[in-house]
Amino acid sequence: EVQLVESGGGLVQPGGSLRLSCAASGFSFSSYAMLWVRQAPGKGLEWVSTLNNGGNYRTYTDSVKGRFTISRDNLKNTLYLQMNSLKPEDTAVYFCARLRSWPSEYDYYGQGTQVTVSS
Repeated sequence: EVQLVESGGGLVQPGGSLRLSCAASGFSFSSYAMLWVRQAPGKGLEWVSTLNNGGNYRTYTDSVKGRFTISRDNLKNTLYLQMNSLKPEDTAVYFCARLRSWPSEYDYYGQGTQVTVSS
């Protein structure tokens, strides 16, 4: 059974940082590209970033370029999202997902972790 469990969310002030983690199990993690998506209050899902299975090719939505970094540890079966210079508009539930079709179609996702950026 595919399982994706996100953690690391919380309340942070504008300009602050958070690192999200996603623990994967039930499939061969190192064989799949992975991604992060988010859902802001009252809005639909928004793709954030995708990383290939080897961890050496990544792509981002324009609004997070230069501020967010996606990475992975294939030995630990874990995906990360380092978020710096956070803005109130980054407030959302963040989900990790397993990629089905590059760059943003996915087949499994986790339960999400809440990120709130507010002073």
